[in-house]
Amino acid sequence: MCDGCGCGEKTFENQVLEVIGSIRPMLQNDGGDIEFVGIDEDNTVRVRLQGACKGCPGAAMTLKNGVERVMKERIPEVKQVVAVD
Repeated sequence: MCDGCGCGEKTFENQVLEVIGSIRPMLQNDGGDIEFVGIDEDNTVRVRLQGACKGCPGAAMTLKNGVERVMKERIPEVKQVVAVD
């Protein structure tokens, strides 16, 4: 719901959280995880990779070719997805 008004529209953040929730099981199957950190004013989504994903040599590829690709497909307004420590 958008800011609790009851209109049925999902906020941008809720859309992002929904996509992260759909991606999370795939990462968890490989011993990793993803945590939502925030959204910048330019619609850059900030996440924290955890578990096996943290520090993994393939983490950058997973982030760009997996997480960011899915995020942009489902939410075209997303500028990019970046990992933070």
